[in-house]
Amino acid sequence: MTIEIKDLEFETIIGILDFERITKQKVRVNCSIEYTYDHDFLNYALIAEHIESEMIDHKFELIEEALLSLKCSLKEEFQLISTLFLKISKPDILANCEVSLSETFKY
Repeated sequence: MTIEIKDLEFETIIGILDFERITKQKVRVNCSIEYTYDHDFLNYALIAEHIESEMIDHKFELIEEALLSLKCSLKEEFQLISTLFLKISKPDILANCEVSLSETFKY
């Protein structure tokens, strides 16, 4: 089974620049989660809530740090995950493009 969460959008503190440490900015998270369904399921609403609260609570400096932290916390919280694709985007950081970082994790 694969769960797709597309364009989860919220505001949080993320970045290393002075203004990024003070002013919340919009981030967009996309993820794809593979797991084996055997009468136990993954609740996609709880996964989306987890991603948002982790990023808001931790106020990451780097997108890389956010990806690695989410990799660990999602697997810890949702043990059925076998493969996780995460993409974190900062759509408004540059005037003429969206900046993203993504990675696929296999457990």
